[in-house]
Parts: sequence; C-alpha cells; structure tokens
Amino acid sequence: MQTSKFILLFSIMSMGLHVSCSAADLFDDQDTGLEQEVGPPVETNSPNSNFQPSFEGQTRIGSVTTDTPIEAIVISTDLTAPWGITNLPDGRLLITQKAGQMRIATTSGELSGAITGLPPVNPAGQGGLLGLCVDPDFGNNRMVYWVFSEQTSGGNLTAVAKGRLADNESTFENPTVIYRANPADNSNAHYGGRILFDETGNLVVSTGERAWPATRALAQSVSTGLGKIVRITTDGQPAPGNPTFEESGALPELYSYGHRNPQGLAFHPTTGDLWLSEFGPRGGDEVNLITPGANYGWPVITYGIDYSGEIMGDGIQQQEGMEQPVYYWDPVISPSGITFYSGNRIPEWENNLFLGGLSGMHIARLVIDSDNKVVGEERLLVEENQRFRDITQGLDNALYAITDVGRLYRIDKP
Repeated sequence: MQTSKFILLFSIMSMGLHVSCSAADLFDDQDTGLEQEVGPPVETNSPNSNFQPSFEGQTRIGSVTTDTPIEAIVISTDLTAPWGITNLPDGRLLITQKAGQMRIATTSGELSGAITGLPPVNPAGQGGLLGLCVDPDFGNNRMVYWVFSEQTSGGNLTAVAKGRLADNESTFENPTVIYRANPADNSNAHYGGRILFDETGNLVVSTGERAWPATRALAQSVSTGLGKIVRITTDGQPAPGNPTFEESGALPELYSYGHRNPQGLAFHPTTGDLWLSEFGPRGGDEVNLITPGANYGWPVITYGIDYSGEIMGDGIQQQEGMEQPVYYWDPVISPSGITFYSGNRIPEWENNLFLGGLSGMHIARLVIDSDNKVVGEERLLVEENQRFRDITQGLDNALYAITDVGRLYRIDKP
C-alpha cells in the first residue's frame, strides 16, 4: 500500500481565498451559530444552456471557505474501482468494488482480501457491484444489503441482494436477490444504485432510467421500476406506509419517480429528510429533497440539454405537478455518493451536504439552511484530480472518500 499525505489549510490569511465582502455577503449559519462569509460562485465556466433558475440561489450560489485546518490523507491506493462505502459497527469500512467483490478497510488503510460469494454482476459500462448498507442489527445477524447490475435473459437491470457476512469475513452466506427493477434492457448505463436503511428498518433504493430514449420515458411511468426511489422490506416486498398513486398499475414499492440516474442518497442528521443527488445530461445535475409520492420531472423538465446539443423534449424547466431541484449545476460535476456531516470536529461543516464529483473531480460541500435552501458552496480536494465516487462519515467522525482509481481518503482535523 502506498500512502501519501497533504494538509489543506483553509483560512483567510494563508490562502487568500476570500474576496472583500460587504455585510450583505455574510450569513449566520443556524446549525453552527457561526457567521460565514460568502464570495463569488465557485463555478466560472459558461453554462451549456441559457435556461434560467426557478428561484434565487437554485444554482451558482456564492462560495464559502472552510476556516478550520483540514488534513486529507490517502490511506490506501490498493482498491480496484471502488463504488460504495459504509461503516461496520466496529468502525471499519466495508467497500464494494465494481467487478463484484467487497473489501474491508481499517481507518488506517489496511485492506482485507476480496470477499466473495456474491451473485454475478455485469461490470460492463456503468454496471457492476454498486451501493451497499449494513443491517442495523448487524452485530447479531451480520446481514449486508447491496445493489448490483444483473444480467438476465431480457437484458440488464438494477437488482438488490442480501447475504450474511461469514464469521471469517471471506465470503457471503446464502446470498439472495430480493428485488429487481424491471423492465430489463440491453443498456449498460444509468443503474442508480444507492441503498439505505430508513428509521423504520426498511430499505430505500435508487434506480436509474437506463439512459436510452425508449427507457428514459419510463421514469415517468409508475408501473415500472426505472428512474425511481423504491422503499422495500428486507425481504424485497413493498414497505408499509408507501405513498399511493392515482394511476392504475402503480407499483406498491414506489416512493418517488421522475429520476434520471440517482447515485446519491442520504438522510439529514437532524430533520431525517431524505436527500438525493442525480446526474443530468449536459447540465442539470440535481440535488433533490425527496417527498413521498412526488414526481421529479425527468425527462419532461430539466436544466440540461442533450449530449448532441439539442434541447430535451420541449425544453422546459417547470411544469405543474413536478418538483424543482433544491440545487442544480450547469456545467455538470457528475455527483455520485453523498453524505451529511455531523461530526462536531469541524464546526462550520455541521449538517452540510458533501457530494463526490466525478467529472468535476472534487468533493462539493453545500451549506443548507433551515428552509432547505443552499446558501453556500465549496470545492474540496480539487488539486487531487480524482473522480470521487462515494463519501461517508466514519464512526470516528472523519469523512472517508473513495475514487475510481482506487484511492481511499481520510478527511479530518490534523
């Protein structure tokens, strides 16, 4: 294992990153009690379109800077295409690798061998072994749940499986596929793939709309599992208390719909609200606050354009009955895994949302106020030039992030 270390010291005097601001460029963070200074937006490149935001602050919000000294350490470079990261109850980290294995990492970067015994994955394109979560009762049942791209006779689909991590941590016992997001398709893109336990002990899973124009439209269909957030039991059945939909044939597991490729899910640490990040096309990456039963608009409304440069659909950004993103980016940063910070070690980060940026090659920090509005944005670890795939808060209150080339970062106070 190769280990490198660098220290990021974010301060007004040493970095000179703040611009001269008036009193109007300050805000009081209600979560931390700190006054934070706001500079010009971090994004300086031209947008892909001339679409206008629906409300002030929906995009290109002013910049903020972390004043607490931060240390970011590469604790391992030996992972192979990691995709998801979560905590084990003893503080170690369980990590998925795209080709179909899991690894366990200590917080000092020591890695286990590959954990095998999982159902086969189709790792082509954007597929593979994706997000994961650990059962809240793991100490007794050792159960792990994960999302993967499954190849079937009808094509590929987003599937959810579970299995017991063997006592020797080398394999999974009795792995079982509990849910499949139908229909299958030959596309090897836009699987979604994050999974969380909610406070009721049920699973929340994100699925993609599989990218092609024909499947893209199915994000608006409540009778398919594509482009959705689904809420299921640990046996894969529709969870009690799911929203109902007026349309006939609605799947009982649906929680929200109209999503493109949602690869980030996180619960707010104080409100318990579910937040989501999803990829736009050229422009239009989104952060959404999820309301049960709501329609998030894709592909009818979007702040992005097609990769060809043509408008998407009718080129509209608002429609009655469809939710607006809390925040969006144009050009894109390609937000993948997300987490909220509640570590108490870096005061100005409390309850901030952190997103791994792939094409953006940085970690985005969003300051969100009590009205669920983004009031500040910061780009972290830009100089690393890494595609950040996922990020989580460890049980030691540090942030841990993984990158596509196999790095594992620990981010905390020195």
